[in-house]
Amino acid sequence: MSTKYRFRDKYRIQLREKDHPPPHVHLTGGGLDVMLSLETVEVLVGQAPPLIIKEALEWVRAHQVQLLEDWKRCYP
Repeated sequence: MSTKYRFRDKYRIQLREKDHPPPHVHLTGGGLDVMLSLETVEVLVGQAPPLIIKEALEWVRAHQVQLLEDWKRCYP
């Protein structure tokens, strides 16, 4: 598991090396495990407070190209 971003002291965006399609990252911390799509930059599975989702999706959108490259390296 690779943490790509930490914010608000307890939340993390993680790319899990042993995962499954479609390309996604996990928003974890504070009891959350939300799947965020790397293709559409939206929530795939799970719920979190709206401001946390907004911040996470903004970061994913800003780093989408690199995250997709990382995904492709893990899952050729």
